[in-house]
Amino acid sequence: QVQLVESGGGLVQPGGSLRLSCAASGRIGSINAMGWYRQAPGKQRELVATISSGGTTNYADFVKGRFTISRDNAKSTVYLQMNSLKPEDTAVYYCNANIRVTATLRFMNYWGQGPQVTVSS
Repeated sequence: QVQLVESGGGLVQPGGSLRLSCAASGRIGSINAMGWYRQAPGKQRELVATISSGGTTNYADFVKGRFTISRDNAKSTVYLQMNSLKPEDTAVYYCNANIRVTATLRFMNYWGQGPQVTVSS
């Protein structure tokens, strides 16, 4: 019914930048918050950043000042601009969106497939 398709992962050197995109498609009635999470090998999934439908943002302390989350409501797309990347940012990055399917009243969380981001020289 709903799919989240991500793009933009890859390999980058320390200090470099990457931009992740996540587009929602399908029977979308409305979208509340959207966000990004990440999971490094051997660690639990952790929140990176979220953005409300009105544009209010929230960041984990470890990315403040380096990452920027944004969204284009007309395209049902959320972005994550990652600058000044560090080796410890290496992880699988998952997109998340709270979506109400058309003709329903309930919002549910959907996840993207998770592109790999590797920061290494």
